[in-house]
Amino acid sequence: MTQNDVSADATAAAASVQGPVLVTGGTGKTGRRVVARLRELGVETRAASRSGETPFDWADPTTWQAALDGVTAVYITPLDASPSPTPAFVEQAVASGVRRLVLLSARGTDVPGYFGPAYEDGGPHGEGERAVRASGVTWTILRPGWFSQNFSEGVFLDGVRDGELALPTGDGRAAFIDADDIADVAVAALTEDGHAGEEYGLSGPRALGIADVLDEIAKETGKRAAYVPVDASVFRAGLTAQGFTDWEADLWTDALDPITSSREAPVLDGVRRALGREPRDFADFVRDAAARGVWGRFRPPPVRSRRRTLPHRRSS
Repeated sequence: MTQNDVSADATAAAASVQGPVLVTGGTGKTGRRVVARLRELGVETRAASRSGETPFDWADPTTWQAALDGVTAVYITPLDASPSPTPAFVEQAVASGVRRLVLLSARGTDVPGYFGPAYEDGGPHGEGERAVRASGVTWTILRPGWFSQNFSEGVFLDGVRDGELALPTGDGRAAFIDADDIADVAVAALTEDGHAGEEYGLSGPRALGIADVLDEIAKETGKRAAYVPVDASVFRAGLTAQGFTDWEADLWTDALDPITSSREAPVLDGVRRALGREPRDFADFVRDAAARGVWGRFRPPPVRSRRRTLPHRRSS
């Protein structure tokens, strides 16, 4: 089957979608990619966010109904908060007539002990998964690992540009997943048959350590940022010094532990099962990001100050 055949099949499937699709987090890493793909396929799409074209705020349930009116399918990018607002949103969505839910969860949510205490019972993602499964409508769950785009769109970008990335990940490795692959799987689940009840674990095709990641970026840019391993307690203290709450600092530190322990290293088959192709390699992501000039201006490394290299809140 050629790429044109695949595109034709996707367009035909999308044409059968009845009613608009709501994308929460419509300006985030995966959300905006899902919006763009759906619109390319001719699907009526609402990009919902606090500042987007369709107002939506997870912290303000009074904004939910207007976004949901007339919608038949929803891509849910949840809020990392405890308790999670996802169960209440799912209940309201189903009551409003939504018949298909695609949830962005996280790798390891279904594995006891994958994360630390901040993610007990899967944390907010676990709450969302249980709500979607019990919704009574068609559902699909996506469980991606750490995004490749965390190095190009905010979370680790400052550290790469500053020339020093300090993380409590030791020599651990992860099979980083390209957000473009996540979006492709999400769109397939929103517009095609055959994905109902599926739980797709999503990863890239090979595992890399943080030093390997910085080597890949250096190959394209000619400039290499230094990887500085730090103790988890030091990392956590840096987050609280930035103004993160204790819970948020614990959440972030625990979220990185699967890299430290290399639990993120095994390659998963979700992209292949959902799309019939292999996931994009990290080198492909780096090549495209470098061509856009993402790392074009490296800054001098900070003078023994590592706070600027610590991650800010993650956007999906």
